[in-house]
Amino acid sequence: MKKQHASPAGHWSWGPGVGHSQAVRCGEVVWVSGQMATDATGEKRGGSDPISQLPGAMANTERVLSEFGLGLDHVVKLLCFYVYDGTRDEAALLEALGALLPRGLKPAVTAVPVPYLAFPGAEVLVEAFAMARPDGATMPRRHETPLALSPLPDAFAGVVRCGKMIFVSAQSPVTAQGELLHPFDIVAQTGEVMACIKAALAAFGAGFGDVVKINRWYVGQGRTEDFEPAALACAASFEEPGPAATGVPIPRHAREGQLIKIEVVAMLGEDGSSLPRRQVWPDTLWDWTVNIPYWHGLKCHDMIFLGGQVSLDTRGIAVNPFDMRAQTAQAMVHIGSILRELGAGYDDICKLTTVYAGPSGLAALRENQRIRDAFFAAPGPASTDVALPVLAYPGMIIEIDAFAMAEPDPA
Repeated sequence: MKKQHASPAGHWSWGPGVGHSQAVRCGEVVWVSGQMATDATGEKRGGSDPISQLPGAMANTERVLSEFGLGLDHVVKLLCFYVYDGTRDEAALLEALGALLPRGLKPAVTAVPVPYLAFPGAEVLVEAFAMARPDGATMPRRHETPLALSPLPDAFAGVVRCGKMIFVSAQSPVTAQGELLHPFDIVAQTGEVMACIKAALAAFGAGFGDVVKINRWYVGQGRTEDFEPAALACAASFEEPGPAATGVPIPRHAREGQLIKIEVVAMLGEDGSSLPRRQVWPDTLWDWTVNIPYWHGLKCHDMIFLGGQVSLDTRGIAVNPFDMRAQTAQAMVHIGSILRELGAGYDDICKLTTVYAGPSGLAALRENQRIRDAFFAAPGPASTDVALPVLAYPGMIIEIDAFAMAEPDPA
């Protein structure tokens, strides 16, 4: 499918030798790379905390969208990574973010606390997903926040429908009155969160069978025993063949005792009918340490979702442990294998989201970024990059999500 790329003149960049785009537009969808409060020289705008940097990050988001003749009023989903020092108020951050949006927009939102960001001095990173008609017109959308969902500021919705897409904001094990349920019990909290997601999907006549991608942000220290219990509790809501999935450990959530946060994307025909989908699992691909119903690649209409790709073997053991270059190349090879079975290729990728184990700083980022970049002809896809202390399995140090678009399969 035809794509447009945007990287405004004078915008910040990843540096020489990196060909990722600030945004990619394909069909009705626009992916915007994670934006910071940074100018073309690398100087940060705002203070030394996430809230003070939000205006600069959103101004850069708006600037990138304007390259396509679009604006913030086209945004349907935001993903906000922010540096959490143990004292910052996530609700206040979301209130501040919502105040920068057009009144009544109500996109879905996910906020993820991290110990640091890849770019030194960056305190917040905001990724946007937008939708628009070919002529730039906004698309009709509906938003709901059923009472069963975890609370959000009024500027955001618990679930948003636009076209065939349904976005569920990250759900937490928190009641409408703000009570944290089952402190420090990740399995019970996962059950509460999946009940919230079920209610969110039902608001638009959808169910777990319509989910195409699920992301879990859970508290973990890079151990198999951190990953498995909540993964199984979450997977119990899905039947084979399930959606694409990614699970990422973070050191902590903003609320003491909260161990999990989950977001999903679903697709449903605009007439309410279920859409045909095709899942693939190439023979060369790795497996988890437990039996869960997720598949590595899924195509629904013109959208392609991949589960986070890593360097593991069929037993869930790291291949080339702690070797960033080798693991990055292997993850990218897996991405290519999945896309081929779906009738697509690297050129069809619109967006990469990469989480990697490493410190803050451009040296650590570029160690894997340039390897990823080598798989694309310029201009490359949009990209969001997040550094973390550890990932899900021992010795595993990179996980790459890929989102692509291709012409729908023949009927």
